[in-house]
Amino acid sequence: MAHRISFRESVEKMFTHAAGLMELSPGLEEKIRVCNSTYTVRFGVRLRGQIHTFTGYRSVHSEHMEPVKGGIRYSLDVNQDEVEALAALMTYKCALVEVPFGGSKGGLCIDPRAWNEDELERITRRFTYELSRRNLISPSQNVPAPDMGTGEREMAWMADAYKRLHPDDINAKACVTGKPRTAGGIDGRVEATGRGVQYALREFFRHGDVMTKAGLTGVLAGKRVVVQGLGNVGYHAAQFLSAEDQCLVTCVIERDGVIRNPQGINIDALRGHIRATGGVKGFAGGDYSDDGLRALEDECDILIPAAIESVIDGDNAERIRCKLIIEAANGPVTADADEILRRRGVVIIPDMYANAGGVTVSYFEWVKNLSQISLGRLERRHEEARARMLIEELERISADTGTNFELARGFKESFLHGADELDLVRSGLDDTMRESFKKMKEVWMNNAKVDDMRTAAYVVAIRRISNVYNSLGL
Repeated sequence: MAHRISFRESVEKMFTHAAGLMELSPGLEEKIRVCNSTYTVRFGVRLRGQIHTFTGYRSVHSEHMEPVKGGIRYSLDVNQDEVEALAALMTYKCALVEVPFGGSKGGLCIDPRAWNEDELERITRRFTYELSRRNLISPSQNVPAPDMGTGEREMAWMADAYKRLHPDDINAKACVTGKPRTAGGIDGRVEATGRGVQYALREFFRHGDVMTKAGLTGVLAGKRVVVQGLGNVGYHAAQFLSAEDQCLVTCVIERDGVIRNPQGINIDALRGHIRATGGVKGFAGGDYSDDGLRALEDECDILIPAAIESVIDGDNAERIRCKLIIEAANGPVTADADEILRRRGVVIIPDMYANAGGVTVSYFEWVKNLSQISLGRLERRHEEARARMLIEELERISADTGTNFELARGFKESFLHGADELDLVRSGLDDTMRESFKKMKEVWMNNAKVDDMRTAAYVVAIRRISNVYNSLGL
């Protein structure tokens, strides 16, 4: 049986390929590639009348900028190799989108569905203590965030536990991001990764030359989309693309099977069904099949793997029938599959760019926590007052000149709306995705050695990291 390439091997192979196209000294290349440290913690918690021992990891890949940043996932599949690969990807991702963090990642080997809420809270608080005593959670050194199996609830527990351990730290809320709005979070964080996928696709469709490479024409509206995984990222990406960009989500793949509808699936209705029943089976808005990941091979314009790594590998890459893949998950395409797809002309928008919405908005939340003030609070009413002055002057001119022109329906209300926190978060995220895409495209189109967007993304990221190390004298 052929060797199945691991997620870590894929990340290292892709890095090595890109670094080989650059003029880096061997020592600098190795410094950027290796993981600085990985801590394994094992701790016991008394639950259900006995002590249960849990194993957790926190990997720090690069401290070329601090704090380091990266999510914490709760899964039975968590292991050191996976955490270190994800930490490396975080380093490159932050560098690509110019977020001033190094890369980190964490995980706890646990099935969160096996424990009730009170038990999960006790486990999470003890895990926070173990991280804190090793300086692996700190506003200035290491800032976790949600990942698979965790969310706002777990981040609120971690932030509160950290504050109790460090009552004199005025910046304690910034020790984690992805918190609930009421606990120091920021508007738009829950939707951020899915929103970033939408903005990435919008930017892709603004560039005719890159669309040509994928064999696509026209606009985003009407494009057929297959989504694998309707969790937080997949749901928001699918919902935004269908409701706001008029894409047709023709297929949704979940753990228990597949729903297909060539006329487009109602994403909100499907999500409600999943919450009520635990799966897609029985959903009235499409045809159900239990063929699982085989649906990745459905013919479509855009394929969005939004769940776990390595779902597209050397075994099924030849059968993939889309024109464009956007990696909403981390590492859904293995290195060997990447080579096959590239040879077949399938364009891949890489994970380190496509799902960077989460870390981008986490950065905004971290800055908000450090500044102790919500975004837009100082300028919103001033903006509205200036807009009102303009509207009133236009209405005065209309009356004085007798022209009696009227502003377009809805324009006045929209123009008078000062930007609130959500508006500013979305604006900042949109700008980040646009500017990062242009940097990737510049390398992709102007460097004859770079023949795909993933390599271009790595080149941009590695160049920025190397510039930091060089400026530090390393």
